[in-house]
Amino acid sequence: MKKEIIAQLPYGKSFLFVDELLHIDENGVTGTYTYDEKLPFYESHFKDHPVTPAVILTETMAQIGLVCLGIYLLKEINQNVSIAMTSNAIDFLKPVYPGEQVTVTSEKVYFRFNKLNCKVIMENTTGEIVCKGNISGMLISKGHE
Repeated sequence: MKKEIIAQLPYGKSFLFVDELLHIDENGVTGTYTYDEKLPFYESHFKDHPVTPAVILTETMAQIGLVCLGIYLLKEINQNVSIAMTSNAIDFLKPVYPGEQVTVTSEKVYFRFNKLNCKVIMENTTGEIVCKGNISGMLISKGHE
């Protein structure tokens, strides 16, 4: 089931920030991603001292914590889903460097009227929280947009 969810993500290889889903159920999801040192934004996002941009950290949290969970929640109605992030409030606490692996854990706050809201935490391999916050998105069945 976990690999099938990743296969349904609407992102190409260069913009897919999910390596593995460790756990998923109706209340949340946990997954990992490792930032390859060759990702193109590292060349310019602080040359000589590359750091993962906050927008990429947010996208990783959204892909694992919101989109994967949304696909799982709508699996019962067997429809393709399009997910759009509608809001986020993220606190960034530590930098993430090229080559680092992160773990994203998302807890569903609510899912109603096709709006999913999640509390999301990203940790590094030592268990330190690098960023955390809330992300919301609208889940729309493709063909009913």
